[in-house]
Amino acid sequence: MRTEFSVPAVVPTPTSGSLVDHIIENAAKTPDHEALSVPRGDAWVGITSKQFLEEVKSVAKGIVANGVEPGERIGVMSRTRYEWTLVDYAIWYAGAVSVPVYETSSAEQIQWMLSDSGAVGVFLESEKNKKTFDEVSVEIPSVTRVWVFDDGIIDELKNDGREVSDEALEERRATLTPDSVATIIYTSGTTGRPKGCTLTHRNFMFEVDNVVWGLPDVFLAPGSSTLLFLPVAHVFGRAIQLGCIRAGVRLGHSADIKALLPGLASFQPTFLLAVPRVFEKIYNSAQQKAVADGKGKIFDTAAQTAIDYSKALDEGGPGLVLKLKHGLFDRLVYSKLRAAMGGNMRWAVSGGAPLGSRLGHFFRGINVIILEGYGLTETSAATTVNRPTALRIGSVGQPLPGAKVKVADDGELMLGGDQIFVGYWNNPSATAEALEADGWFHSGDIGEIDDDGFVKITGRKKELLVTAAGKNVAPAVLEDRLRANWLVSQCMVVGDGQPFIAALVTIDPESFPAWAKQNDKGAATVPDMVDDPDLNAAIQSAVDEANKAVSHAEAIKKFKILGVDWTEEGGQITPSLKLKRAVVMQEFGADVESLYS
Repeated sequence: MRTEFSVPAVVPTPTSGSLVDHIIENAAKTPDHEALSVPRGDAWVGITSKQFLEEVKSVAKGIVANGVEPGERIGVMSRTRYEWTLVDYAIWYAGAVSVPVYETSSAEQIQWMLSDSGAVGVFLESEKNKKTFDEVSVEIPSVTRVWVFDDGIIDELKNDGREVSDEALEERRATLTPDSVATIIYTSGTTGRPKGCTLTHRNFMFEVDNVVWGLPDVFLAPGSSTLLFLPVAHVFGRAIQLGCIRAGVRLGHSADIKALLPGLASFQPTFLLAVPRVFEKIYNSAQQKAVADGKGKIFDTAAQTAIDYSKALDEGGPGLVLKLKHGLFDRLVYSKLRAAMGGNMRWAVSGGAPLGSRLGHFFRGINVIILEGYGLTETSAATTVNRPTALRIGSVGQPLPGAKVKVADDGELMLGGDQIFVGYWNNPSATAEALEADGWFHSGDIGEIDDDGFVKITGRKKELLVTAAGKNVAPAVLEDRLRANWLVSQCMVVGDGQPFIAALVTIDPESFPAWAKQNDKGAATVPDMVDDPDLNAAIQSAVDEANKAVSHAEAIKKFKILGVDWTEEGGQITPSLKLKRAVVMQEFGADVESLYS
C-alpha cells in the first residue's frame, strides 16, 4: 500500500481568463456545431455554439441592465433544464457569481443560502418555487431582483439588455480572472447550517480540462453526447455541464428521472453520468420486466454471465465456454439493454456514492463501462476517477491528472491539487479546520491507496450521510429538531447508502406518563406502545417539524419507535451526552434494516 500518489497534469493550471472563454472559443472554432439540444415536444432541437454564445450575451446584458455589479451573487433555483446552463454562463459573462439552490430546498434553507451569500437576485424555475421563496423573501432584503423562468423572463432580460453595448459587456467579462469566484455551493455540514464552498474559475477550469483531456475516449470522441438529468445545483452535475461545453459534447437536459429511459431512447447519448441508484434502477427495471415476461431465470443467468465475463477480463481473459455464453446473451439480452439506454452508450461516469463491484462488473459485462470517481463539493467534483486506460472496478480510480491524494496517520484521505476550493464563504474557522496551510484538504473519509495508485474508500470519518442517490445529508440538523419535541428522548438519523433517510426514535421516560394519561392509555409502558397509532402520529408530527429544516431529498421518510431509551449507563451516550453512532448501529442494526425491508 502507498501513503501518497499523484498523476501529472494533462493541462496546466490556467493563468488567465475564465470559464466564459470556453463558449467564446467554441463559437469561433465550431460555430455551427450542435452544442446543446433542447426538448421541444417529442423532438430535440439543436442550438449551435454560435447561437448559444449570442443567447448568453443577450441574457448577460439583461443582468447588467438590471444593475447587478461585478462580483455580486445571484441565486439559481431550478430543476435541470437548458435555462440553468444558459444563466450560469450569463451570470459569469456579467462578472457576477452564481449560487445554486436545490429546487427542493425548504424556505429556511433558501433564506440561509441567499442571505449568507448576500445574493442580490435569484432565478427561480416556476411559480411553485416563487411561492416557497416568498415565505422568506422579507428576511432577505438584499435580493431585489426575482426572475422566474416559466414567466418568460429570458426574453424579458434580452429586451432589458438591448441598450447595453458589446463593449460594456466585454468590460464586465474582463473583470474575471482565474482567481475570481465562480460559484458558492452550499453543502451540508456535520453540524449547524450548510456551508458555502467557494469555487473559483481556476478551480473549475483546471478540473474540467484535466477530466476532458484525461478521459478523451469519453469526452473527445467524435459525436459524443450526454443527457444531463442530475441536478446542476450539485457539483457533480455542474462539473459535467462545464466539461461538456468545454469539450464540445452535445448536451441535453432532462428534469424528470422517472422518464429517464424514454429520454435516453430519444436522445441516444454516447455516455451517461449518474449516481449508483440510477444504475441500480436500470438493472432492477430490466430484471422485473424479464420476470413479468416469464424470462426471469434467463435474465438472472445472463446477468451472472456478464459479471463473470467482466471479472475474467481482469484475470487473464474469459475461456471459450464463457465467451460463447456471453456472445449468446449479448444477442438475447445485453443488446436489448443497450438499446433501452439509447443504443449508443459506451461509457458511464458514476459518483456521489459507492457503486459496488457487482454493478460495475455487470455493466462492463454488457459493454457499458462505468468509470467510478470520487470527490466532494470542496474539490470541484472529482479528485479521483477510473479511466478507460486505468480501470479497477471496486475502486474510485487514481487521482485525476494534476490531482494528488495521501493517507494521513489516522487513515483519513487527504486531497490536493488546483481543483481544491479556496475556503468556506464567511466561515474562516471552518476553512482552517478543513484546509491545511500547504493546501491539503481533509476529506473526512477513511481510505487507502494500493500499489498502483488506485484509491478505495473504506469508511467515513465524518457523520455525514450519503444516500444511494448521492445526496449528502447532515443528521445533526434533523436530530436537533426531533429532540426538541417533548416526547423524544434520543434519535438517530440513518440512510448511508440507502434509498432514503429514516430515523430511530426513543421516547422520553419522564414525559411518556403524561402523554399516556392525556391520550387515555392507562398504565401502558413504552414497550407496549411502539406500534400505537396515536404515539406514532405524535412522533410523525415531530418528524414533520424537523423536515421543515431540510429539502425533500434530505427529509426523514420513515421512522421506528424503540421500546428502550439510550443512556450513558447503557453505553449509547457519552458523558457529554453525544450519541455513540457505532454502538447504536451495532445494537440496533436489525431495527435499521427493518426500516428498509
